[in-house]
Amino acid sequence: MQLFIVLSIAFLVACLVYARWKPCSNGKSPPGPPRLPIIGNMLQLGRNPHKSLARLSKTYGPLMSLKLGNQLAAVVSSPELAKEVLHKQGLVFAKAFTPLAVCVLGHDEVSMPMIPASSDQWKKLRRIAREKLFSNPALQASQEIRQERLRKLVEYITKCSGEGRAMNVGEATFTTMTNLMFSTLFSIELVEYASTDAAAPKSEFREHVNAITRYIGVPNVADFFPIFAPLDPQGLRRKLTYHLGSLLELVQGLIDKRLQARTTSSYRKKTDFLETLLDISQGNEYDLSVREIKHLLVDLIIAGSDTSAATSEWAMVELLLHPEKMAKLKAELKSVIGGMKIVEESDISRLPYLQGTIKELLRYHPVAPLLSPHVAERETEVSGYIIPKDTKIFVNCWAISRDPNIWKNPDSFEPERFLDSEIDFRGQHYELIPFSSGRRNCPGMPLASRMLPCMIATMCQNFDWKFEKGAESKQLQREDVFGLALQKKIPLRAIPIIV
Repeated sequence: MQLFIVLSIAFLVACLVYARWKPCSNGKSPPGPPRLPIIGNMLQLGRNPHKSLARLSKTYGPLMSLKLGNQLAAVVSSPELAKEVLHKQGLVFAKAFTPLAVCVLGHDEVSMPMIPASSDQWKKLRRIAREKLFSNPALQASQEIRQERLRKLVEYITKCSGEGRAMNVGEATFTTMTNLMFSTLFSIELVEYASTDAAAPKSEFREHVNAITRYIGVPNVADFFPIFAPLDPQGLRRKLTYHLGSLLELVQGLIDKRLQARTTSSYRKKTDFLETLLDISQGNEYDLSVREIKHLLVDLIIAGSDTSAATSEWAMVELLLHPEKMAKLKAELKSVIGGMKIVEESDISRLPYLQGTIKELLRYHPVAPLLSPHVAERETEVSGYIIPKDTKIFVNCWAISRDPNIWKNPDSFEPERFLDSEIDFRGQHYELIPFSSGRRNCPGMPLASRMLPCMIATMCQNFDWKFEKGAESKQLQREDVFGLALQKKIPLRAIPIIV
């Protein structure tokens, strides 16, 4: 309702600013739905843009043009065209679209997902992430840190089971993923598991992370009509300044504490990401500032804790809704791993059904349904159509993953479809690109590909689960909320049973 009121006001003001509306007359533009004067196709996005755009693509094709306010946009909904814009013409579309609401506290000036991919700064940060943080040796060195947090998750699930109470799976997965991230980044734990069966209030930290991912995904009038940017009509800049500022302050405190500790003679080096980054900043190989480190770590926290937790919660939803899939996964874990041993990252390659479950999960509930939008840096041609300079490009990962021309029974959750398939999610197979592909694929994918399987296996291995009474509805459990990460609308509450 608030967005509708703001759009209505924007429409009236824009009518005064623009004397008249002139539709696009370029016959080589991609097809698209009819546009209203001034606001164009904004109202057709709806509350779930990924689903609305998927429906429209069935009429207007896999490359569709839209007018969002006074901004041009194109939507890609096929793997062939996704490969075209992300790989073949990756240089043309290497620029990220940065929402105006995120341009606060200088974050857009140093954040790797936002700065130009052609810049030396982006290349430096990307290389550090690839070679120093997410390389196999680096992740292997920090594996024991993550393993300890999985042991604590088992203890918490066991406690809930012993008390016969339902567990808020979303809160538990967020707590675990947050502590996994903070252990990997800083060698500390940040949040605690809920101590009662009551619906625990969100921690202040989770409020900040959830708010950031939610507000970044909200359609912003200021992005569609930059003339309104100084007014911040929806208050998104103000809200993000507060929430992002709180995370930056938290991380700055941890950096300052570590820098102080490193000056003492009794200090023992740690194996976490912060130690690696500070070593780099004090060395000669890279010119890396503490400011860059701070913003990089905040990006990793937001991407790692919230999106991974949401994906883990979706996994438990689907496995509870499909007890036969859960049984297959548990049988594989028992056969390969055994009873009480917690799954380790080195075990993943020996668990094909677990791997298939992860792939199907990322197909069925893609982390970022529209990926991160790109911008055309110059006019170019795609599939015979002209894409003008500065056009925003959306790759509808959700539409691709639900396309019946690509997937048999796309609306069914079937991990078995990947057992005899070479399709993977690492960016080479464009029918499954939840972490994007090309220059701007997610740099943290190697970490997520280790954390997610171990997290899900840990929850399933030695426990049976049942929905809290009255929560068995498939429709209810699958309701989602659009944002930077596709969140579950109603938290999953389920009762664990030790087996």
